[in-house]
Amino acid sequence: MRSRLPSLLTLLSALVAGLAAGPLTPEARAQAPGGPPPKVTVAKPVVRQIVEQDQYTGRFDAIDYVEVRARVTGYLEKINFVDGQTVKKGDVLFVIDRRPYKAALEQAQAALASAKARQSFSQTDLERAQTLSRSGNISEQVTDQRRQASQTAQADVDSAQAALNNAQLNYDFSEVKAPINGRISRRLVTEGNIVSADQTMLTTIVSLDPIYFSYTVDEKAFLKYQNSLGIGMGQTQQGKGVPILISLSGEAKPTRKGTLDFVDNRVDNATGTILLRATVPNADLFIKPGLFGIVAMPATKPFQGVLVPDEAVAANQDKRIVYVVGPENVIQQKDVVLGPKVDGYRVIQSGLKGDETIVVNGLARVRPGAKVTPETVELPPSKT
Repeated sequence: MRSRLPSLLTLLSALVAGLAAGPLTPEARAQAPGGPPPKVTVAKPVVRQIVEQDQYTGRFDAIDYVEVRARVTGYLEKINFVDGQTVKKGDVLFVIDRRPYKAALEQAQAALASAKARQSFSQTDLERAQTLSRSGNISEQVTDQRRQASQTAQADVDSAQAALNNAQLNYDFSEVKAPINGRISRRLVTEGNIVSADQTMLTTIVSLDPIYFSYTVDEKAFLKYQNSLGIGMGQTQQGKGVPILISLSGEAKPTRKGTLDFVDNRVDNATGTILLRATVPNADLFIKPGLFGIVAMPATKPFQGVLVPDEAVAANQDKRIVYVVGPENVIQQKDVVLGPKVDGYRVIQSGLKGDETIVVNGLARVRPGAKVTPETVELPPSKT
């Protein structure tokens, strides 16, 4: 009787400890000897043609930017636009007092008419002298003098014509016109002020459609793009630009399409980067110069990629692993190399072929060599 007492005490102590610990969790029951294999969700990786993309931050710039300045000096008489409106090339924006320039134009027209009259008379006089010279009624010297007078009169006509052209230009410049299509800024000078030729800036105009998007990439990335996409080898300057996608600040997905059509001719020595530029349609005029954006640029040519959800990837120290369901539902561990995300999935650059069955949910309940009870699901082509 005494020999059984210690064993009974040990059994009672174990029972009390078990009750104090509470019921076993499913994970504990699954790992307990003789327990059922844990249930996990498994699926085949998504295998399809993809293009890896890199992202960069850049800024939108106007293709055309003009500082509108007065080209003649005078009194600013009229302003014909509303601040911020869209203007077309040739629209009259400002009118400088035209009266002085109109008077100068009329004076130049009169001077030209006078010079032509003198030239006509001298030409007739020369022809008369040439006729008399053939009959010997006038000397050669007189004929030469009249020829010189005719040539001088023709030079006066040319000079008067140039003065008239200049007066016409100044008269035309008294109407300041929009040199490009675009959106105008605010007026920098109000009516009633004197403006100076080539000095007084009146306003600015920027073009909006299309618009540039500029960004920089480092030397290593540029060499990768040059090898895989051929950028910087002349294609971008020959209408063979690379298509890109751009998202504006606050947008979860890219909403703008553009074409990479310019690569700078040198790497910046100070930063080790090179400038790339894309042209982006902006028909709705929504994008303004100076806005920031994030460009998604293709980093590779199209290839068959293996895609898995991020939840299916576990970490083992500095390695990334995926659990594969092998024969007889035994878990195997696969070391993988991760790539970027594409359509919500993680690209597996190496470690998987794509025909494996992987654990996508319940990673905490599995370990290499253990059996599981798989529940198969099908992953959609895209998570986004």
